[in-house]
Amino acid sequence: MYRMLEIDLSTGETKVKDISGLFSKFIGGTGVLTYLALRELSSQLDPLSPQAPIFLGIGPFNSYFPSASKTVAIFKSPLTGDLGESHAGGRLAMAIFASGFHVVKITGKAEKPLYLSIDNEKVNLVPCRSLWGRSALSVERILREKEDNRKGKKSILRIGPAGERLSPIASVTVDSSRHFGRLGLGAIFGSKNLKAVVISGNRYETIQNKKDYLSLYNELFKDLAYSENTYKYRDLGTSANVLPLSKINSLPTRNFSQGFFESAERISGEYFAENFLAQQISCAHCPIGCIHIATLRELFADPHMYKTIKVSYDHELIYSVGSNLSIANAADVLKLLQFIERQGWDAISIGVVLAWATEAFQRGVISISDTGGLALSFGDSQTYLKVLEKIASGENEFYKDLEKGVYHCAQKYGAQDLAMHFNKNEAPGYMTGPDAFVGYAVGVRHSHLDCAGYSIDQKFLGRQQDIEKEVKMMYEESLWRMVTNSLVTCLFARGSYTPNVVEKGLRLLGYDVDLQWLTKTSRIIHGMKYLLKEKLGFDFEKLELPSKLTKIYTGRGMMSTVDFKERVKVYAKLVSQDMYLAKEALNQQL
Repeated sequence: MYRMLEIDLSTGETKVKDISGLFSKFIGGTGVLTYLALRELSSQLDPLSPQAPIFLGIGPFNSYFPSASKTVAIFKSPLTGDLGESHAGGRLAMAIFASGFHVVKITGKAEKPLYLSIDNEKVNLVPCRSLWGRSALSVERILREKEDNRKGKKSILRIGPAGERLSPIASVTVDSSRHFGRLGLGAIFGSKNLKAVVISGNRYETIQNKKDYLSLYNELFKDLAYSENTYKYRDLGTSANVLPLSKINSLPTRNFSQGFFESAERISGEYFAENFLAQQISCAHCPIGCIHIATLRELFADPHMYKTIKVSYDHELIYSVGSNLSIANAADVLKLLQFIERQGWDAISIGVVLAWATEAFQRGVISISDTGGLALSFGDSQTYLKVLEKIASGENEFYKDLEKGVYHCAQKYGAQDLAMHFNKNEAPGYMTGPDAFVGYAVGVRHSHLDCAGYSIDQKFLGRQQDIEKEVKMMYEESLWRMVTNSLVTCLFARGSYTPNVVEKGLRLLGYDVDLQWLTKTSRIIHGMKYLLKEKLGFDFEKLELPSKLTKIYTGRGMMSTVDFKERVKVYAKLVSQDMYLAKEALNQQL
């Protein structure tokens, strides 16, 4: 049985619903949550209102197969007003499963700050005024000790002060170093006076066909732990991308002013591994070990009083506060990331905001009076730390605006041509060419993880472009990700979870499916995404390429607005067919 736990923070009431029928139709994870969100989200709904729901969901593969380690969050984004979807690892998926649920829905608003305690079916709303204002890092330590006497392994979600301030670029931190990073879920937690969620349980299901199950499990485990499919993630993690991207003119540098960073070697994955890497860890039930943790020693009192801090890093973080800010010192990158982690901002978004502010200051759009006397300059990590401190303290109107996102800042102060966003969401760290940028614009989350356009760009390096073929490749990749994100598996494991493997795994778990069903269902889920986005105001025809990208060289040369629009048009035509299928499926469901 697949069950949903509903919690109303305003009243303290809880409900449990059987949603097995939805899992049989939409697989689970992102498929089921999209259906639920489609019924409740609207263009009129304020994402920070008590009525705005948060959906957390897992899929049928979670806790059964290796690297099925993610949890999906779906909400209305306070940053874009569009569909908000983010995925996080850690122990959360396993904890939700062990508590006896597959979906957790949170609505309402508590009168005073609290955290949710979920232990199997026991749900408590625990006042926590003393935690309000504390960093995302310290809250995890406090609650891990306080909630020590629990059944099974617990998972802890929490926000930092940025979420309390309702920053639309605030994230939710999960366990030691994972995040629901993008699109502002942290602000929604803050709007509900919800500081944290602690979830655990000890309920586990049994497998009927153990022989075939173990055979498939062992096959997957071996492939994920030892094959070339995952070697990159085991070795350097995604920070392995820094040097190769810089070499092909695809690493955003100084607010996307160029695609190569002259000091890329000093912030590369290799450099971090040789000088700062302390450990590699995995999400629960994952053999890959892609999470890279650095240690940084800091002198806090003369002559030899040091403190050691641990900071997770990856390509996106190195890009956002490294190359994009022209920071060439790896230790300085870690210091910035540590401050961002404590506050609970999305590191990609805050890095893009800082880059915009710097270039806008240098052009005279931002004045010295706005910055309170600070002169913003690329490469000046000490000043960037001071800027982050001023944002955190809300020193003046300008600094309060900076944590509202780059679109908001550009609309208010000017320099829109310098604002690197797609549909109001700050740009990820790949400037490989047209497919990457179109992917950010059209994708269901406006993320580099939607349809891997950056990868397709690299396949076409030095080749004549083929718009129809390239867009079709992006579309087909997006479709399959509807399946993997519904199961819910980590996208780093996508090479192992082939259609045949997925079909076999679902059959072992009681699903009556075949490849034709999987293909059709992926299109239905894809179509539901765009029905929901359309309902929230999304329009393919209104998508724009940041004008700065038409004036610089990317991995595939200069971009043009005409090329961008043509690719978007082709993608929209493919999506329209899926939206038609989704409407038919929804009519049958109703």
